[in-house]
Amino acid sequence: MPTKLTDLKAGQSAPDFSMDVTGMDEPATLSTYSGRYLVLYFYPKDDTPGCTTEALGFTAHKAVFASLNADILGVSRDTIEKHNKFIAKKDLGIALGSDHTGDVTDAYGVWVEKSMYGKTYMGIQRATFLIGPDGTIVEVWPKVRVKGHVEDVLARLQAISA
Repeated sequence: MPTKLTDLKAGQSAPDFSMDVTGMDEPATLSTYSGRYLVLYFYPKDDTPGCTTEALGFTAHKAVFASLNADILGVSRDTIEKHNKFIAKKDLGIALGSDHTGDVTDAYGVWVEKSMYGKTYMGIQRATFLIGPDGTIVEVWPKVRVKGHVEDVLARLQAISA
């Protein structure tokens, strides 16, 4: 049974995952990032306005995140091929994971029923998890508003790294 996003809280172990990630020959797992912070953010779809803004924001701040021992991984259900086109088109500098099976979005509780113009459908709720070097969830942003979000995540990471 899929996890509910509200079930995941700071202090808990982050759900493990395995998925293809751009720039990697082998699937990435949670242990791939062991010893480093991981900004694991979920977004609905490549090359859409909000998702592009968020990806460009993380790309712009990638060096600062790296200086704080943090990796950034964006996740959607798009294919690696779509991710690579998105990265090339927008000159992104971050890794993107392809959850083509839906296992990761289910494990993190971000595959939810959405509604638009009176129609309901299933989709990814934009959410971010800051995971510590030991695999523990440090912070959860369950309903992300794109504007200012990257700066919020960075400020939280800076606060715990100080």
